[in-house]
Amino acid sequence: MKPVLPDAFLRAPIAHRALHDVADQRSENSRAAIRAAMKAGYGIEIDLQLTADGAAVVFHDYDLSRLTGRAGAVRQTTLPDLQQIALLHGDGENIPTFAEILSLVDGKVPLLVELKDQDGAMGDNIGLLEAATAQALARYVGPVALMSFNPHSVAEMSRLCPHLPRGLVTDGYDPSEWPLSSETCDRLRTIPDFDRVEASFISHEASDLSRPRVLQLHQRGVPVLCWTVQSPEMEAQARAVADNVTFEGYLADIPA
Repeated sequence: MKPVLPDAFLRAPIAHRALHDVADQRSENSRAAIRAAMKAGYGIEIDLQLTADGAAVVFHDYDLSRLTGRAGAVRQTTLPDLQQIALLHGDGENIPTFAEILSLVDGKVPLLVELKDQDGAMGDNIGLLEAATAQALARYVGPVALMSFNPHSVAEMSRLCPHLPRGLVTDGYDPSEWPLSSETCDRLRTIPDFDRVEASFISHEASDLSRPRVLQLHQRGVPVLCWTVQSPEMEAQARAVADNVTFEGYLADIPA
């Protein structure tokens, strides 16, 4: 029987890439942003990428340039080399490993973990990041949920961590916005893999929550999270469907 998404993920809003704020030297997915989210009482969403030597690191982009000012791909850089690179707007911080962030969070707040697609086309050339993720989580105690855009990744986490809730990150899949074929976009848009991969929830694009398939899953009792809400007004609209929001750019209210 697949695990249920804990209620903790449906209460406090979830800080997208943690509570980042470049004006306060808190870069996306940084330790400082993690600490700020925890202090505020938010849940936390983070992203995982794989290094050249097989480590899971907390970083959103495939390329290093936007967040560090250095050229190169995370996947082509070893962990020791990454640890020599400072984050922009990060007050000297480097890129944290997933194990470091697990130790920092220590079960105190819900942690929503997105594994970034390593195949490049949402295909089945995956496995190394999933294995590294499972290894880091082996002794973790606390509310954690795993998710990915790639259904193959979610299925693999179902195999490796059957006790942890898994979800699909879902989208309207406009082909002009994705480096995917129109056929792949058409298929993923219908969320056909939800039951096959034993998903417990979805996290859907906030501007596309009225999609019939999303409403159908919600009516089935499937928890619907959403991304990325950027204002109180947008949050109010999203909550007409979504059970919780992933937010950035403002301070979401925490229910009493």
